[in-house]
Amino acid sequence: MNKNMLLAAVSLVAISATAPALAADLAARPYTKAPAMIATVYDWSGFYIGINGGGASAHTTWDQRAPLVGGEGSHNATGGTVGGQVGYRWQSAQWVFGLEGQGNWADFSGDNLSALTGFTNRSKIDSFGLITGQVGYAWNNVLLYIKGGAAVVGTKNELRLAGATVASVSDSRWGGTVGAGLEFGFAPNWSVGVEYNHIFLSDKDITFTGIQTDRVRQDVDMGLVRLNYKFGGPILAKY
Repeated sequence: MNKNMLLAAVSLVAISATAPALAADLAARPYTKAPAMIATVYDWSGFYIGINGGGASAHTTWDQRAPLVGGEGSHNATGGTVGGQVGYRWQSAQWVFGLEGQGNWADFSGDNLSALTGFTNRSKIDSFGLITGQVGYAWNNVLLYIKGGAAVVGTKNELRLAGATVASVSDSRWGGTVGAGLEFGFAPNWSVGVEYNHIFLSDKDITFTGIQTDRVRQDVDMGLVRLNYKFGGPILAKY
């Protein structure tokens, strides 16, 4: 009896000694909060270079000034264009501002039969350049912008008879341009977009020596697809 009581007492003492260790082993692990998600924001700031291509229609009106005075008619000079652009943008919050220079080869041509003479009046735009400023608003990697500035256009005007060129005058004409575009950043440093431009040129007198003088008016409507590469990191971390 005494031996049984002694064994029971020793067992209770042993269990009491090990209970805290067991309790420590079974204690709940401390809660660790998952790290906060980091949202990425596309940064439109930096220098960029790119290529573009598309089509245009140049509405051209001829009015003879000498030896006769009167309207000779109008035509649309249509065709394609390809070129490049280089610029710089800087971003403040969601607003994006930029400066850009663009140069293109073009083949916009068309003609009409003069209402005053037997000649066919033919016009062609073979090149143009744009120097513009931009203001845009960005939704992460999507940018909507408007632009405006100066334009210079290389033109060629001809008088033709029975398919042969009788007289030809080439010159450069200055004017203005306005436009709008939508651009999408689809990969680090790369973006693709579409753009519309309207070029309005001042009226200019063209003299075909020894034949006639015409006042020529031109306005160009143009749509382009653009691909740009931006130098520098495109992503900023926003916590």
